[in-house]
Amino acid sequence: MLQSVNGIGKVTATALLVYTKGFTAFNNAKELACYCGVVPFNKTSGSSVKYKPSVSPFANMKLKKLLHLCAMSALQNDSEMKAYFERKLLEGKNKMSIINAIRNKLIHRVFAVIRDNRRYEDNYVRPCA
Repeated sequence: MLQSVNGIGKVTATALLVYTKGFTAFNNAKELACYCGVVPFNKTSGSSVKYKPSVSPFANMKLKKLLHLCAMSALQNDSEMKAYFERKLLEGKNKMSIINAIRNKLIHRVFAVIRDNRRYEDNYVRPCA
């Protein structure tokens, strides 16, 4: 099911299953995104010292590298991600911050696939409960 998400391959799917203990180690996609190192945190010290937002040094760098490759693959093969990338470039965003956002989107898609126990579908409409 994980490989149904555009950009996610066998190696990344296996790594995600292993590092997340079958997706039981995290309650939601935000926690997994923080663990993978794709969520930047703002740092401030007092009122005068401001730092550039950065990812946690405790992130799992192996997963982050794999997700980077997946994001690059998704940019080439997924028209929605390509359109998102080009739209953000026109807004003046940095290329690496856009790729980081794409990594985050991939994690959220993967977590949704596992949560709903179904394959990924483009333009999926969730039924009303």
